[in-house]
Amino acid sequence: MRWTAATERRTFEILPGGLVLTSVTTIERFIFDQEHRYPEATGELSNLLYDIALAAKIIAAAIRRAGLVDVLGAAGRRNIQGEDQQKLDVIANETIKNCLNHTGRVCVMGSEEDEDIVPVPPEYPVGKYAVLFDPLDGSSNIDVNSAVGTIFSIYRRISMEGRGTVADVLQPGCKQVAAGYVMYGSSTMLVYTTGQGVHGFTLDPTIGEFLLSHPRIVTPRVGKYYSVNESNFGRWDRPMQVAVRGLKGEVPEVMQPKNSRYIGSLVADFHRNLIAGGIFLYPADNRNPQGKLRLLYEASPMAFIAEQAEGSATDGMNRILDIIPRALHQRTPLVIGSRLDVGFVADTIRSPASARASGPVAQPAL
Repeated sequence: MRWTAATERRTFEILPGGLVLTSVTTIERFIFDQEHRYPEATGELSNLLYDIALAAKIIAAAIRRAGLVDVLGAAGRRNIQGEDQQKLDVIANETIKNCLNHTGRVCVMGSEEDEDIVPVPPEYPVGKYAVLFDPLDGSSNIDVNSAVGTIFSIYRRISMEGRGTVADVLQPGCKQVAAGYVMYGSSTMLVYTTGQGVHGFTLDPTIGEFLLSHPRIVTPRVGKYYSVNESNFGRWDRPMQVAVRGLKGEVPEVMQPKNSRYIGSLVADFHRNLIAGGIFLYPADNRNPQGKLRLLYEASPMAFIAEQAEGSATDGMNRILDIIPRALHQRTPLVIGSRLDVGFVADTIRSPASARASGPVAQPAL
């Protein structure tokens, strides 16, 4: 007997041992099907997304073996952010660059681990896309076997000729053509958007393919959880303290109390809140007045995903996707997640009419 779930294109055979999956939608097939909806598509973006999926498989394999081979611990140097690089940071960074730099689909890259833009080697052709990535978000969690992730963002180049410039990557998030993340946890999951909704794929290690597992993700308008490092509470300004107290239940007539969940990896915390509903906060504080998360490598791609899943993202004053970046490693505060939860925090922060902002914006704040 055969049963088909048409919405996810899965076919099961009922055999003596139970249901057996016999037909699936791989990420390659899904991307191909999406491409055919647009006759003008050249296939370059589709192939670029598949290149990123390949890099994710290689990184996932390295992480699975982390406790068995010598890839745990610090690499003995610091990255441009002044943070100690982990060995897997270096492996992930080089893996992504090597999966993209020879394809002819990319003109320039930017990595959280590199000080300047990453050019395509002169022996390879260049393409029409610029790619930014955080190769291993939350890498300090590796040594304790907690979830980590990769974040990526794709822009169409704006330089008219040559091999790509910094202007190709210094674009506001609203100009992204695709963004996504890979979470390496109990399973490896890739979530991405091209502006047509958010879709999730889970890596099946038995066949080495990402399979469609979460079609058309929509995050709840009000969430169950709030995620923030409350050890920084005393360093936040008063409006942020009031907002977090509100999430904890001090104003139940305005905001229903939430449970606290915080892993310390943006990808892992964001993913949980995306699926179950919730809000992630990384505010500015008196040690980091401009915020700590990177606008281009972390905040903008996650904001694109959040909005495509019917959520929201702000720095407290401005929509994240409207902030015009001024530097490759510019930092920003971030409040992201379920739409009504983000709105509550933004309204609370704005109430004293604070003038702080991460930078100029493409349009007025929401």
